[in-house]
Amino acid sequence: MTVFRKVERFGDPRTSRTPMEKAVDPDLGYDIIPAERYVSREFMQREWDRLWTKVWLMGAWEGDLRHPGDYVVTEIGTESIVITKDENHQYSAFYNVCSHRGNQVAYGKCGHAETFKCSYHLWEYNMRGELINVPDIQTFPQGAPAERLSIRRVACEAWGGWVWINLNPDAEPLADFLGMIPEHLDPYHFDRMALVNDVTVEWDCNWKASVDAFNEAYHVAGTHPQLMSWLEDLDVQIDVYERHNRYLIPFGTVSSHVEDGTTISDGMKGYMASYGMDPETFQGNGLDVRRAIQTHLRKNDKAMGFDFSQLNDDQLSDDYHYMIFPNITMNIHCNSVMIFRQRPHESDPNKMYWDLQNYSLIPEGEPWPERPLHRQFRHGEESLGEVLDQDATNLPMIQKGMNSRGFRGLWVGTQELRVRHFHKTLDDYLFRDSKKWVK
Repeated sequence: MTVFRKVERFGDPRTSRTPMEKAVDPDLGYDIIPAERYVSREFMQREWDRLWTKVWLMGAWEGDLRHPGDYVVTEIGTESIVITKDENHQYSAFYNVCSHRGNQVAYGKCGHAETFKCSYHLWEYNMRGELINVPDIQTFPQGAPAERLSIRRVACEAWGGWVWINLNPDAEPLADFLGMIPEHLDPYHFDRMALVNDVTVEWDCNWKASVDAFNEAYHVAGTHPQLMSWLEDLDVQIDVYERHNRYLIPFGTVSSHVEDGTTISDGMKGYMASYGMDPETFQGNGLDVRRAIQTHLRKNDKAMGFDFSQLNDDQLSDDYHYMIFPNITMNIHCNSVMIFRQRPHESDPNKMYWDLQNYSLIPEGEPWPERPLHRQFRHGEESLGEVLDQDATNLPMIQKGMNSRGFRGLWVGTQELRVRHFHKTLDDYLFRDSKKWVK
């Protein structure tokens, strides 16, 4: 049996803007999470009807919408949505479909336009999706009233440096949906971070298999053994809230799975160097590094062009790992965030789209880098780096297992509390007025 090596927590919970205290664990039971929900087309349709068309979804990075006329096209399931900034510097969102014959009006991932002109018959719309011109309008004896033929709008609001969308005409306010998330995460100032990597990968697994994979650290020893030399995967604080959840992973230390915690591995040295420390001159062992990183950044943040005064000491070294329901995974560090957005395939429950975006905090006075090109490929065509390649290799095998008659469902433990909480929250949306999914 592995003995937990308790990690000391640093920072004053009374002054930290991001709460440090452990949330009370709810009683979520111990039921098996059925495999059918990962493979059933009927379940996939229920998700579309009761989840994807009802919740707030991350739609666009505000950095892609800096100027009037800028637009982003985002896709969820079978829908394509256009998000724009109009001449009044206001955001709008509408379905990417011409009201005449159903052609799309915007193409590509992002761009700039004065108006949207359908390439089929040249019907024209402004940046709010309002119909402004119909060629040969005299040939429509019924008329072409803009109040009927403007493109159907989609709710959109901004938070954190992103524009969020909701396909529900009666959407609750974004602030109500996010709940405690802004309070917890605003101190990181995501709006001051630049997008530095933008990738979409088609994976051969259900979107929930991906969410599950990143909702627990239990898999580190089996899938990422190299990480155990520079992070703690056992003494991980797990907190679940109404919809969303998090865990706090100590970085710059050695896993309790490793008996000798004194060695400073190459991975640990690389982590130290990423924060401007010289590992070759460091006086201490592997269990001392985390506190040394915190002390270094607290002392030198201003000289580095940063202001970490709103973060507690643990946030300077650790991964504050948040999940915004239903499909956003955030690996948050003091000067960066890595986001996974898990999107369902339009027709196949055994496939999904996995969006990876990396953001970096830009030091005061330094210019922002040019936006990276968006890359899209299937699993295996390009590398995502060692750690993510390890996760990606697991997922298609997991999906095959989900389809096996020999597998009933997920048997999860306490280290996987976030997995159970996610599925309980999903059930709240899918079965609020009906019996739970039983096959």
